[in-house]
Amino acid sequence: MRRLSVTVLSSLCVVLSGCAVGPNFHPPAPRFAAATTLTRYTEDVQPERTSAAKVAGGAAQTLSLGQDIAGDWWTMFRNPALSGLVATGLRDNPGIEAARQALRNAQELTLAQYSGLLPQVTGTFYRQRGDFPEAATGIENRSFSYGYYDAQLTLNYNFDLWGGVRRSIEQQAALTDAERALLEATDLTLTGNIVATAINEASLRGQISVQRQVIDFERHYLATVQSQFALGGATGTDVALQQSQLAAQEALLPPLLTALGQARDALAADLGTTPEAAGLPVLELDALSLPEALPVSFPVALLEQRPDVRQAEANLHAATAAVGIAIANRLPQVTLSAALGTEAVRTSQLLTPGNGLATLLTQALQPIFEGGLLLHQQRAAVAAMRERAAQWRQTALGAIQNVADTLVQTQQDSDLLVAQLAAEQAAARSLALAKLQYGFGGVAYITVLQAEITFQNAANGLIRARANRYADGAALYVALGGGWWNRHDQPPPPADVVHSLLPWSAS
Repeated sequence: MRRLSVTVLSSLCVVLSGCAVGPNFHPPAPRFAAATTLTRYTEDVQPERTSAAKVAGGAAQTLSLGQDIAGDWWTMFRNPALSGLVATGLRDNPGIEAARQALRNAQELTLAQYSGLLPQVTGTFYRQRGDFPEAATGIENRSFSYGYYDAQLTLNYNFDLWGGVRRSIEQQAALTDAERALLEATDLTLTGNIVATAINEASLRGQISVQRQVIDFERHYLATVQSQFALGGATGTDVALQQSQLAAQEALLPPLLTALGQARDALAADLGTTPEAAGLPVLELDALSLPEALPVSFPVALLEQRPDVRQAEANLHAATAAVGIAIANRLPQVTLSAALGTEAVRTSQLLTPGNGLATLLTQALQPIFEGGLLLHQQRAAVAAMRERAAQWRQTALGAIQNVADTLVQTQQDSDLLVAQLAAEQAAARSLALAKLQYGFGGVAYITVLQAEITFQNAANGLIRARANRYADGAALYVALGGGWWNRHDQPPPPADVVHSLLPWSAS
């Protein structure tokens, strides 16, 4: 008896307090940060400035820890054509539209879940006819017909004693948050791809320009060697070597042109159109400005900014709510059913006195034997929650690794640019000297040939190193979340209003 009283009292407290069974969700980022030393991204202390090289795109960059990220981070490159490409992609890319509609779908499903907290009222109107034999009255082989009209309003209400409905709303709202994070991730991936592809195109154009200059040089030198051979100043081997060198340099051009065409095709697809209709601008490295200040969010803030981490958190929230739903399904379900209506043989008599009817039913349903179904569903929900928690942790670690890798790459690529510039300048001096000495007969042609190859490699390496500086800046912006929280080109979703009314939002 005492145990029964305690049970009744506990149930009453749950009902009066409006609590829901199951674990309450708490964002995992603060606990994760408290359990780790999230003071920096890399193993060693990251320098606050990168190296500088006296070449376009070689300025030193300052890494500003804690600085906020602009929502339109791609404008930091100060290239109107690039900004226009990103704006077009965000407007016309079908993947963005699909993500927006998926979010809208989730928002409507969240609103639909609220119906579980309200009474369900159904209106019914029907006419019934039937024939009954009169054998029961002793009159054989005769029958009579009957008919009547029935109009009712039926009310059904589920007392959400254990918060199962509220947990369902919470779960769907969390899934909506996941879709919103997916939209943010889709936006971020698209903008990152457009900027990276544009930088790659500019790099390829620079390499193609260098390659064509080298080919022109090789052709000019072939004519020179052939003239010297005719005068006895060069050997047949020199001519054959130069012909081979020219063919080798010409063979390097088609792959670069192929890569350029494919880059522009990919750019057109990102813009949501075909290459023919895209009308893409020509992008050059010299037209891009290197951002001289790069923001670096605090590691704890990163876990709240990265769309993939936010999506993993929302999935964990939904899985946590599912545990409460599974627990509520094992507890008594109390429902109220009521009907109010009228019944008559003619429609004109439906509202006359004496034809009314009313019923009221309160029902408590307690699962007794389900063959372990509900128990195992609850255990499965707990396992799914733990799985989502592990996935969140894995995603968070991957986000931190991504930023750390990008910071290391940014620093090392700045050092590489310094070295590559020195190599290109030294190769240019060596080639000029070899050409001069060859003209006076001081060196063999093979020396000029080797100097040409060295200069070509160094020149293309310098262009790639310059492009890497721009690409590293874009990669860092993307790795830090892209500043979606500072963007204003998305309409405010109605789910934000819904979320503020949820019973757990105040906690």
